[in-house]
Amino acid sequence: MAKVLLWVIVILAVILVMRVVAAQKIKQNQQTRNPQQGRTQSKRGKAEPMVRCEHCGVHLPRSQALMSDGHTWCSLEHAKHGPRK
Repeated sequence: MAKVLLWVIVILAVILVMRVVAAQKIKQNQQTRNPQQGRTQSKRGKAEPMVRCEHCGVHLPRSQALMSDGHTWCSLEHAKHGPRK
């Protein structure tokens, strides 16, 4: 029974040491990382509303859609064809 208890303590100590070392590595990587790496969201820009083409149903950003008579279209050709029936 004493041997089992000893092995459990040794295994728990090894796990604890591994977690401490891993936490130190993560902290060190965060400190040495380029400050520009964490700013990917600002480079992408803000999210914009998506709209659906009345003809084919594809979703696209509102800034890229064609608006006509209260309808949204993905292309001029689909605007000419009108809504799908």
